Amino acid sequence: MAGPTTAQRGGAERADTPARPPHIGPRGSRLSGRTRLVLAAAGVLLTAAATVWVLYGSSWLRLEQVTITGTDVLTRTEVETAAGAPLGAPLVSVDTGAIAGRLRQKLPRVDSVDVVRSWPHGISLKVTERKPVLLVEKGEKFIEVDAKGVRFATVDKAPPHVPLLELTPDRSASLRRFGTDRLVREAVRIAGDLPGKVAGETESVRVTSYDSAVLELTRGRTVMWGSSEEGPVKARVLTALMKASPKAGHFDVSAPTAPAASKS
Repeated sequence: MAGPTTAQRGGAERADTPARPPHIGPRGSRLSGRTRLVLAAAGVLLTAAATVWVLYGSSWLRLEQVTITGTDVLTRTEVETAAGAPLGAPLVSVDTGAIAGRLRQKLPRVDSVDVVRSWPHGISLKVTERKPVLLVEKGEKFIEVDAKGVRFATVDKAPPHVPLLELTPDRSASLRRFGTDRLVREAVRIAGDLPGKVAGETESVRVTSYDSAVLELTRGRTVMWGSSEEGPVKARVLTALMKASPKAGHFDVSAPTAPAASKS
């Protein structure tokens, strides 16, 4: 019996081969990917536009209040006026650096200030004021000088517990070498190194030369401080000396390794 012909075998093979899925051409594939890309880009743009509108165009995130902390001498009105915060402006657009710059420029009493956005409607100003460590008498007024030597304010009345600087330099080589400004800086440095209790009881710092500064304390007491060198050491020695000799009227810490105390 004759076997199947070639045509019959080919037909059988084609019948046994599973049908292939319809081929999707490259054109349809590219169109689908492009559509997804366009939709994604549109979503990003819409989100960005909505964010910009919320931050800049809406009334939700506008500057409505300014909070001020840290002031002692300065008033809220002074700080708020000098800051010039743009009430009603979008909070995101407020230039915090410009506000800080205006405060330092217009109010010399401001040593530093932190300007922080307080979402959703506020700005916080944390002010640090300069503290006077010495006073320089000028006519009937007083110039306040801080621990950095900055003369930052002129006041009509001397603040309590701030010593007066008495600068009476002698015509010595020390004055010619260092000059009056240097002596003022040395006096400021000395005042900054004084122990807290002594600083509160110091009525004046009398400077006659670079290495000759005398503190005039309450109850007629005096302290020979000398130069500004070794200030922290002198402060500790003076504290111990005053504790050991509470009835003494004169203390000498100009050479802190050999301090002395006497009744007059």
